[in-house]
Amino acid sequence: MNTSKNVSKDIKAMQNGDKNRRTLIQIVVAVVLIALVAAIALFIVNKDSTSGDASSAAGSGESTGAQLTPTSVTDDGAIRFGNPDATTVVSVVEDFQCPACKNFEAISGSTLQQLADAGNVAVDYRPISILDRFSNGTMYSTRAASAAICVAENDRANWMNWHTAMFEQQPAEGGTGLTNDELVAIAASAGADSPAVTSCITDGSYTDWVTTQTQSVLGEGINGTPNVRVNGTDISNPTPENILAAAAGN
Repeated sequence: MNTSKNVSKDIKAMQNGDKNRRTLIQIVVAVVLIALVAAIALFIVNKDSTSGDASSAAGSGESTGAQLTPTSVTDDGAIRFGNPDATTVVSVVEDFQCPACKNFEAISGSTLQQLADAGNVAVDYRPISILDRFSNGTMYSTRAASAAICVAENDRANWMNWHTAMFEQQPAEGGTGLTNDELVAIAASAGADSPAVTSCITDGSYTDWVTTQTQSVLGEGINGTPNVRVNGTDISNPTPENILAAAAGN
């Protein structure tokens, strides 16, 4: 037996085996390194992308949250009562902190409700907030207008009663306005006592929308409240008689 040849073959086989193992190990190491490099690169890209979005949002001063938009209002942000398809529309722009609006509601509020109930006229209420400066930093006008949308969205049947009660309990200018708890209590006394109304008022769900709506109304050239119009024409002295006359003439 040629032992020398057999040993040589064994060594050669071992060498080939080692070579194959080294090659396999190198391949595995290379694959692992490539995967590791790819993972690091992906992490860096994602981090840079996230940082860029955050800095962009912060730099622009824009809120990353979406503004809650009510579904119970018309295209121009009005809470409409009466015939939604009426050709005669009485529009009232009001601020719940406005003393003149309180007087208007006391004198003409029942007339507007009668027009809405008649079925051939639409009455639009457009609450805005231009008198926040008279509530000692509590933004009462905005919070009250937001509450108006909360009631309209969640308990429309009691909105008119709530509207009357809000002006009857209007706080004096220069004070702190009514608290959210007091707004909730007024809503409850008017029959709008659902948990949805309560949480909506407490959370100030529509304050951002009210701010946007106020700017839109001001952009129409309306600078004071109450502003009363019939089919877009101002009624300078909106007494019940003048409102009825203007509505009858359209």
